Amino acid sequence: MQQELAHLIGLRSLAWLAAEDSLFESFLAASGGDAAQIRARANDPALLASVLDFVLGSDDWVIACAAAQNIRPEQVMMARAVLGGGDTQHWT
Repeated sequence: MQQELAHLIGLRSLAWLAAEDSLFESFLAASGGDAAQIRARANDPALLASVLDFVLGSDDWVIACAAAQNIRPEQVMMARAVLGGGDTQHWT
């Protein structure tokens, strides 16, 4: 996956997350930021990687986020790997 596509998936995932009120509140609490700070950093690959980390915390969230973007769920993980420099951990 190319960097541009990973960035786009990260941005779209952020938009999906922001539209999910209770999840977005949980993300804000976990990140320690507020909506204005998140908005200001929306193009930051590190922020987008943290959004994808959060979404990847639940299979249901990954499936819903991917469906909203009309992509395969595994593309969310691929985007995370690209945005984070490919440093995802595999436990198998």
